Amino acid sequence: MSSDKGKDIASEGSSRSYAASGRGGEGSQHDLAQHQRQQQAHPQPALSRYESQKRRDWNTFCQYLRNQRPPVSLHECNASHVLDFLRYLDQFGKTKVHLQGCGYFGQPEPAGPCTCPLKQAWGSLDALIGRLRAAYEENGGSQETNPFASGGIRVFLREVRDSQAKARGIPYKKKKKKRNTAGGMMMKGGEGSGFNSQ
Repeated sequence: MSSDKGKDIASEGSSRSYAASGRGGEGSQHDLAQHQRQQQAHPQPALSRYESQKRRDWNTFCQYLRNQRPPVSLHECNASHVLDFLRYLDQFGKTKVHLQGCGYFGQPEPAGPCTCPLKQAWGSLDALIGRLRAAYEENGGSQETNPFASGGIRVFLREVRDSQAKARGIPYKKKKKKRNTAGGMMMKGGEGSGFNSQ
């Protein structure tokens, strides 16, 4: 429904631009109708879920840089700005990360509530960095200067992963790569099912 509204607004804007161009009479109405048919014949392809999320993440990061005092331009952005952004995002986290002094520290299923902070989950931060690394290069940044691909970011993510694993009592296991064998596909866990039994 909202896409139809967007089309209406777009075609309305087109009508205004044709009317504003000073063309009057029958010819301009024919041109307008032809222009509207062309717009409907070549709609913009819908973005995938990943591409939509990547665009939202990129816009959020750029807005974060603009909100800094003083504002930071993209070519001035470095790994320390990215680390500050990741720490800033913790305030919106939904993952309970128990502190060292908490009675539930290291327990995967705590028996009750506690006052430990909510943070961004490691997996969410890792996926976010992957999307932002791709978006940076798609928006004109060079691979060599990509702040999202710096060693400092990898170290930070590893530390977050390890500390959250200890605090939540949930070990993160590195995914095994699938490999071909003589008898067919070898799946995760060594069996043909592709599912880990836990």
